[in-house]
Amino acid sequence: MNLLRAGAALALAAVLAGGCSRGPEYPAPGRTPSASPCPGVVRTAAREVARAEAVDVPWTGPTSGPRAVPGKSVVFVASTMTNPGVAGAAGGVRDAARSVRWGFRVIDGQGTPAGIRAALGQAIALRPSGIVIGGFDPGSVAQQVRQADAAGIPLVGWHATRSPGPSARPKLFTNVTSRVEDVARISAYWIISRSNGDAGVVIFTDSSIPFAENKSRLIKKTLLSCSGVKLLSYENIPLPDAGSRMPQAVSSLLARFADRWTHSVAINDLYLADAAPALRDAGRPGGGPPYSIGAGDGDPSAFERIRDRQFQQATVPEPLNAQGSQIVDELNRAFAGRPPSGYVSPVHLTTTANVDGATSWDPRGYREAYLRIWRGG
Repeated sequence: MNLLRAGAALALAAVLAGGCSRGPEYPAPGRTPSASPCPGVVRTAAREVARAEAVDVPWTGPTSGPRAVPGKSVVFVASTMTNPGVAGAAGGVRDAARSVRWGFRVIDGQGTPAGIRAALGQAIALRPSGIVIGGFDPGSVAQQVRQADAAGIPLVGWHATRSPGPSARPKLFTNVTSRVEDVARISAYWIISRSNGDAGVVIFTDSSIPFAENKSRLIKKTLLSCSGVKLLSYENIPLPDAGSRMPQAVSSLLARFADRWTHSVAINDLYLADAAPALRDAGRPGGGPPYSIGAGDGDPSAFERIRDRQFQQATVPEPLNAQGSQIVDELNRAFAGRPPSGYVSPVHLTTTANVDGATSWDPRGYREAYLRIWRGG
């Protein structure tokens, strides 16, 4: 009898100890797609998520092109350098420009239409060899775009238009970005896969940016392809205002939806950085719901939050350094009288499962490939 009592006491202690430990971040494994409201969508989502999480993938970008044209200069006109994605792309262009000994300068539009117009006007007045449209709609600065064209200054965009590749109106030599359809789809699929098709979702977006609004609408469309996913709220918060508005927005959402709010998706990781303090103040655990994914950019702080399980579990990172090299390569093709490369970086997904010690998404082999092109190797 004493042995039985001792065994029962040990079992109870084990149960209590288990209850005090951190449970698995993801739902318990016994839930199968067949038990989901949308088993077919869940199977597709799980397959696509697994493919996007792969980290050891070969370089599929350009391996041939013109040698670097010497003596060129580039101005990166940023929508706002407070946007980590824009700042990361600018850093990638800077490093690539230095590798071919080009001049480089950033002019910050400071997140306002007037500031962006003034910044682009200043860039044109400097008469650089090329200008990068960094994260804003060139249609909003049509007059300056025409001035650059008249001056013979090629423009290359980063997240400037809805699609990658050249643009006739407004005139861009090319636009460097992942396909927004791919980014939106994998963001929504991550939520569908990890929730087994049973989720209450909040979308954070900036409807003033056509690229961002298009992305968020595509996310919504994919989410609603599963009948078990409920869109709780579509929060339109301008990116420059995220720091001041997100705390109140998060508090309001928690009050309205409580535990029905299980997942978040934001068109930029910046929203999730600004949401974290409010969730922490509300007593929510960093590794618990609402489980969040950033559908774009993937700045170092997002990787840190994912690694530390602090109010973000995934991001769809742009390969910012590689895209900086691509921008320089595209400008070099323009200088050499060659067409754009046509390359579009494939979608990637960073999660708690594959983040390891990374602080950015750097595809394997891009540096060596571009240097061989520019050096004529």
